[in-house]
Amino acid sequence: MPNFRPFLHFTILILLINSGLILCHTKGLRPKRNAKGKQLTVNMTQVQQSEQQFMKWVQFVGSLKHSLFKTAKNKIFPSFTLTVDKNPSHGDFTSIQDAIDSLPFVNLIRVVIKIHAGVYTEKVNIPPFKSFITIEGAGADKTIIQWGDTAQTPGPNGKPLGTFGSATFAVNSPYFQAKNITFKNTTPVPAAGAIGKQAVAFRISADTAAFVGCKFLGAQDTLYDHLGRHYYKDCYIEGSVDFIFGNGLSFFEGCHLHAIAPVTGAVTAQGRSSMLEDTGFSFVNCKVTGSGALYLGRAWGPFSRVVFAYTYMDNIIIPKGWHNWGDPLREMTVFFGQYKCSGPGASFAGRVSWCRELTDQEAKPFISLSFIDGSEWINF
Repeated sequence: MPNFRPFLHFTILILLINSGLILCHTKGLRPKRNAKGKQLTVNMTQVQQSEQQFMKWVQFVGSLKHSLFKTAKNKIFPSFTLTVDKNPSHGDFTSIQDAIDSLPFVNLIRVVIKIHAGVYTEKVNIPPFKSFITIEGAGADKTIIQWGDTAQTPGPNGKPLGTFGSATFAVNSPYFQAKNITFKNTTPVPAAGAIGKQAVAFRISADTAAFVGCKFLGAQDTLYDHLGRHYYKDCYIEGSVDFIFGNGLSFFEGCHLHAIAPVTGAVTAQGRSSMLEDTGFSFVNCKVTGSGALYLGRAWGPFSRVVFAYTYMDNIIIPKGWHNWGDPLREMTVFFGQYKCSGPGASFAGRVSWCRELTDQEAKPFISLSFIDGSEWINF
């Protein structure tokens, strides 16, 4: 088993020096972007302001290297590999959490944790500062991590965990990777209108995370894309209501989004709350299937931003396409768009008037990895 003690003091020193390595992106803290510093005219309507701000954002995204992060320092260190197996004679650990806990408090070394085939019934948390962890399974149908908490499950202090604390697997440090593994919340699909039944399978609360060939299984609130820049490639995401939600800046490529809603559900609930935030979800070359009647998204945040491009949509999509979260004012500030989608559910006929059928120019920033500064940190 690798001995990480010699690296502990050195990695703490590196972390203190490299202040660029923070837990989440801070791009949303920039002031408003107005062309050449001009102020918005006083008589401009809220709709016009939103439109102007969006088009400036479109021109900005993908045109600059605007990450606040420095080059990942782990490239100068060797990688270590740990193994997890249900049989103690076949691995370094029998528990995924034990493998994570074995790492130093501050980790800047790429560590690959190979999880052998099996069903691991445990709740896993990667704390802050344990960066550069890769979790690799034997295949998404062979390696499964599962737990069954909901928002109303009592926590250690006797109070409900809440949605945030219900996650089967939670990541709170940057440069995380997951490959060929299933994250599952075993809570059944709740009845319509049920309270406290949010049940997260996976929560990512840090920047620069990538997922390849993974499955995320749950019902209400399956994947909590909380914050940071994230990349999902060839993943399967299943749920009923708002099963991809949060305020991340995330790019989903070649993913299968499958609804198990008994009646009505929604794929996304994106939480962008300000014009200052560079966040949003982009789905490219994806597929939407399943049961029930499905909204593509609900405006969880007043400036929610979601785009579907080159995506197949089955006939389960509600013709209106999008929901305003019961707040008509959000119709003036959200950005919901489609670009060259296909399938019986992709027709723009019947869509709400406040969503967009994107032009080539409008779609361009959303359909490549530049949307999440991918060239700076995605390296498989």
